[in-house]
Amino acid sequence: MRIKDIAKLAGVSPATVSRVMNNNGYVKEEKREAVLKVIKEVDYQPNPIAQSLKNQKSHMLGVIVPKISTETASRVVAGVTEVAKVHGYQVLIANTDLDIEEEINYLKFLSNKSVDGIIMMGTEVTDRHLAVMDKLAVPIVILGQEVKGYTSIIHNDYDASFSMTEYLIKQHHREIAFIGVDEKDEAVGVVRKKAYLDCLNKYAVKVDSKLMAIGDFDIDTGYQMMQQILTHKTPTAVFAVTDHLAIGAIHALLDAGLRVPDDVSVVGIGDIKLAAYLNPPLTTVHYTFKTSGKMAAEAVFELMEDDTKQGKRFMTTFELKTRASVKAI
Repeated sequence: MRIKDIAKLAGVSPATVSRVMNNNGYVKEEKREAVLKVIKEVDYQPNPIAQSLKNQKSHMLGVIVPKISTETASRVVAGVTEVAKVHGYQVLIANTDLDIEEEINYLKFLSNKSVDGIIMMGTEVTDRHLAVMDKLAVPIVILGQEVKGYTSIIHNDYDASFSMTEYLIKQHHREIAFIGVDEKDEAVGVVRKKAYLDCLNKYAVKVDSKLMAIGDFDIDTGYQMMQQILTHKTPTAVFAVTDHLAIGAIHALLDAGLRVPDDVSVVGIGDIKLAAYLNPPLTTVHYTFKTSGKMAAEAVFELMEDDTKQGKRFMTTFELKTRASVKAI
């Protein structure tokens, strides 16, 4: 009989069972009674050596990132690290390179390595993720995706994408190409695309499937998808769901002999450092990624003290950065 088995029988999380057994941290009375009842019924006898080791905090936070080379990840980690230092913690970073298997393996690895909490920058949270997460004996916070039952820090992707599309329409663009990513990524692949389509419909702008292309997050993809779109039609504007895709699109347009923004306007999302220094500077959405990291860290520390606060939802703000990559027509 293990702690997770007791948790399942008592209808609580493994972390709650641990708090009851160690008499450490707040637990609602009814949950405490449920745990103690199960312990008595199964005659559970904890291993004193293992329990002693478990009681020792590691003062480490685990952070799982999909691609450490991106500015998004570096800004988030900077925010997490800043808060962790205040609490006397260090940060252990796990880079998955957008590999779901690696994400799941790192969830198990970090928990086994006795980190006191985990922050995961989620792209696609599957049932397999949830099966592992439900068994974790440490609190976890999801950043970038909303996951029911877990504290989530999300970006306002819908409003940001809608506002960007609306901005292009108000510059009198009607043939607005879209370069997106796979819908396995709920926030970037689904929500941003939906906002684009909803905005076109609101302003009675025709949706042209030939002006839409889906790839991955690389600059090369932005280049290739833009080339693909140009074989059908030359749009007056391009909305790329990330700055990297927008950069790739700009280079494809230039190689095709088109000028940005005189012939085609281009916008992105993310406001990477390079965006303001491109020629022309890129119109984009600025997200407060470092603030997101801080919020995630504060949330995981809160859960360490009281895991009954699990399941909260926090949304960060955004700002439209209008620069010279867009021209009114």
